[in-house]
Parts: sequence; C-alpha cells; structure tokens
Amino acid sequence: MKTTEYKLTPWSAFVHAKCPRCRRGDLFMTGMYQFKGQEMHKTCSHCGLVYEREPGYFYVAMFASYALNVAEMVTLAVAISVLTGSSNPWLYVTIILSSAVLLSPFNYRYSRVMLMHWLTPGLHYHPEMSEDKAK
Repeated sequence: MKTTEYKLTPWSAFVHAKCPRCRRGDLFMTGMYQFKGQEMHKTCSHCGLVYEREPGYFYVAMFASYALNVAEMVTLAVAISVLTGSSNPWLYVTIILSSAVLLSPFNYRYSRVMLMHWLTPGLHYHPEMSEDKAK
C-alpha cells in the first residue's frame, strides 16, 4: 500500500501555524482571538516533535515579538504622518497603543511560529515525516 505525500508550501505552513518538521500537525490548540487564550500543543500530533525543545525555549520568542511590535509601531507612525500630516502626539499614542493591544495575540502566535520555522538551527522540514502513516 502506497502512502500519499502531503504537500504544503513553507509559507503556507508558516501562515497556518503547522509543525516545522512535517507541516501537518497544528502548533496551537485554540484560535488566535479567543477569550480563553492561546494554548500550544506539547507535541506534534503527526510526527511527535516536542515543540519546547529545551526549558525556556520560547523565551527567545519574546525578542521576535518585540521586533514585530517595533516594526508595526514604526509603520503606523509613518502611515499616520503621511495620511494625516498631524503633529498631535495624542493621535499617535492613541492609535499606536490601541493597535499594539489589538495585535498582541497575533504577535504572540507568530513570534513562536517564526522561532520554530526560521530561527531554530537544526529544525528543518523532512518530507518523509509528512507522509500519511500506513494503516
């Protein structure tokens, strides 16, 4: 019996928060904007990869989250300046801080996904791991 290969592009696996090794298992149990918060799986449901590779592994994701936050804030500040031409600091503070709060679940999720997909040496896609398991 031949197993079928599951094809998912690297970008699609990143956007859908899939396992970096097999691109099949989900990284998160819950959606991004749910009241009960975001919760990660401990291991991949398809290939068994342990997501927290060492104690404190996801502390590094805080740096990626910080970089995302700074990029969003600078982009918003430039957009506000270009679109409104205002020099009122309260306009900038209100829009930038409210967007930082609204985008915090996005930053939390994708800083962890970014860490696992792009910033972890030795963690790569293995096509043989993405195949369906023989029954």
